[in-house]
Amino acid sequence: MPRLAISPEFPRELRALDEPVRRDVVVAVRRFLYQVPAAPHPERVRNARDPRVATLRLSDRHRGVVLRQRDVYWLLTVLPDGEAWAYAQRYGFGVNPEIGVIEMWDAEALERVEPALRRAAESSEQRLFRDICDQDLISVGVDPRLLPYLRDVTNEASLEALEPLLPRTQYAPLAVLARGGSLAAAWRELAYWRTAPPTGGRGGEEPIDTEDVAAALLRSPDRAVFVADKDELEWALTAPDWCVFLHPPQHRLARTPHYDHPVLVTGGAGTGKTFVALHRAAHLAEHGRGTVLLVTFSQVLSNDLAARLDLLIPDETRRKRVEVGNVDRLAHRIVTDAEGRQPTLVGAAELAELWREAAQEVGSGHSPAFLLREWEQVVLAQNLTTLEEYLAAERPGRSVDLDDEERTAVWRAIGLVVDRLRESGRRTLLQLATEASTLLGQTTGDLLEESGPVLEPYRHIIVDEAQDLHPAQWRLLRAAVPHARDDLFIVGDPHQRIFDTRVALGSVGIDARHYRLDVSYRLPQEILTWGVRLRGGGPADGLVEGVQELSAFRAAEHGPRPTVVAYESPEAELAGLAARVAAWVEDEGVPAAEVAVAARSAELVRRARAVLRSAGLDVRVTTLHGMKGLEFRRVAVIGVADGIVPAPDALTPAGEDPAARAHDLQRERGLLYVACTRAYEMLYVSYSGRASPFLPP
Repeated sequence: MPRLAISPEFPRELRALDEPVRRDVVVAVRRFLYQVPAAPHPERVRNARDPRVATLRLSDRHRGVVLRQRDVYWLLTVLPDGEAWAYAQRYGFGVNPEIGVIEMWDAEALERVEPALRRAAESSEQRLFRDICDQDLISVGVDPRLLPYLRDVTNEASLEALEPLLPRTQYAPLAVLARGGSLAAAWRELAYWRTAPPTGGRGGEEPIDTEDVAAALLRSPDRAVFVADKDELEWALTAPDWCVFLHPPQHRLARTPHYDHPVLVTGGAGTGKTFVALHRAAHLAEHGRGTVLLVTFSQVLSNDLAARLDLLIPDETRRKRVEVGNVDRLAHRIVTDAEGRQPTLVGAAELAELWREAAQEVGSGHSPAFLLREWEQVVLAQNLTTLEEYLAAERPGRSVDLDDEERTAVWRAIGLVVDRLRESGRRTLLQLATEASTLLGQTTGDLLEESGPVLEPYRHIIVDEAQDLHPAQWRLLRAAVPHARDDLFIVGDPHQRIFDTRVALGSVGIDARHYRLDVSYRLPQEILTWGVRLRGGGPADGLVEGVQELSAFRAAEHGPRPTVVAYESPEAELAGLAARVAAWVEDEGVPAAEVAVAARSAELVRRARAVLRSAGLDVRVTTLHGMKGLEFRRVAVIGVADGIVPAPDALTPAGEDPAARAHDLQRERGLLYVACTRAYEMLYVSYSGRASPFLPP
């Protein structure tokens, strides 16, 4: 029986086939896997650049292309006969000698461009890698067969032109060297693509066998998955790509057997943080020591995570080991269990009126909004319970200084609101989180031994969209899981924060080891570059001490640039939106489910939805907030005009608190950035009148 591995391209090409052909191909692959009578057999390819390449007849007019070594077959693609033969002849294959992953490159195209490279080299004195010897290039994973091409590269532009023809693991260290980086820096870039644990090469225990294709495929979770029976084959062919194939940095984080410390993974839009969280949940469901909680900050996102987890873990027994929810529901349940009845939450309008009344009664000279922020961002954030604690507390992020007399007045206002909430039997969500963490602290104590009684609700907690959680919610999560191996696994991105919550995990008792993802697999480079300019490209704080930059953030693919269109009136803008979406869906065949429209205001969402529905276009239309955690082939963000983005009523008056206003502006900018980076193929942005100051020039 052959050992069969499937590449990600094979199911993609399979889905593109007509149903009868697709059915025949699947049957043929099953026969090949089990080696039953009438199973396809490997056929040699004349003039192949790699003698290990063969084809399999999988239907009347379609062939699969495989790379074979003894009983191992890597099924690469399925194409019509002529295209399959051409594909089989075109590519070269190898094993990276330093990190042991499988590599594939366009050998035919390289041969075609060689004369141009040589002519450019003959007419120039420059050589990009003149000062780097062959052995040093090989030491950072460069295949010796590529050295003749590299010796003719004269500048960075020529190297960039070769990028689509080279394996990513060849190009990445070369790009570092081309920019003047050291060999050590080039090695670090190469090591980024290594799966864990190290299996050889520099820092590993065993040398890499560059002739061992099977071992290389096992080290390449983004390029191959082995299937041993029909169920595994069906899974590999039908499940979404993110379920089956993980890029090495993602695999390394999600599938590390154990962590002896809490883990924090940060990364820009499209780096796969949520996929890492989902796969970590699946890993702990199979190998963990108890119930797993996968949690995020909203019910909408938790519903999406639950649906994705159903796809990722088809086994019902394992799936039941993972509970999916949000922090508010967790707090609500803990308080309900303790009090024997469901707590009553205060409405936004009622809470605003309480703060207005308190501001008037106390006469502190500060607005109701200022008092609310002081309560949430200082008092609740630090769990301050007495005036003495508040007088001594630091107030990070609050630029208006308060002397002791002013703090005392603010504390009186806060006390009035808290007392009136208590008298009415109502609480805010943050109060609920604070009370839930207190309740857990009273009942569980400090359990450090895995062999002892585990009274915390969960054994493992995984947190998605961590940047939007409040310190009170973090204290609840820390209290809900014992201090033990694999306790907390956290993913987030401070640059995608849509709420004004800034907290370093260490300040709430979570001493997390920080890992970072730098490559976006969702966004093309053109949308990423535009989005970084929109976001401002500057640092963001939160989750870790200090700030994090976007400077190292890059994309794996290229695509069309974002389209920004100005209209003379809101009516013309909505008509332009309808025409654009109609062209995508009706003319270009993009499924309606893969298109989204977003706007800052609920009124603009309502109008856009009405215009599109009247045109027979049933696509998702939501607020910028509603785009959080989602992705679509094509996204239209409308109404990006001055006076709408940023939303005036979401900004603190500059005279009241300049620092709070600056944070508000960054939050609004981050909200627009989040919506625009949901598009993995095409982004359309429009406005009428004057453009938002956030839009890049």
